[in-house]
Amino acid sequence: MSERSGKEPSSAWPPLLLAIVLEVSATLSLRAVSTGGSWWWLIVVVIGYGGSFWLLGVVLTRGMPVGVAYGIWSAIGVALTALAAAALFAEALSALSLVGLGVIIAGVLLAELGTRHARQDRGRAS
Repeated sequence: MSERSGKEPSSAWPPLLLAIVLEVSATLSLRAVSTGGSWWWLIVVVIGYGGSFWLLGVVLTRGMPVGVAYGIWSAIGVALTALAAAALFAEALSALSLVGLGVIIAGVLLAELGTRHARQDRGRAS
């Protein structure tokens, strides 16, 4: 349990995943505006980024360490944005790019596992 909030750290996952979806949506909407799309997409940009950062704050109050939360948010966001931009805007995505995205995600997962392991070790020492 998180000492700060009294809630299980896993309860931070739903708002984190929603924050990622909002951030990716905002970034893709910004791209839509820049390629001649309707200016109404700017509303999605503002709501998406604002909501994403607010939800990231919720994640932190639920006990997820900031380095892990931000790492997961950014890594998954980068990967989803790159894949969606390739599909929606025909942006180039090479095999090497896909390997790089995989390495980023693997690094974040290792950081999460390492943080979880450190918390368990600290709990045993108490």
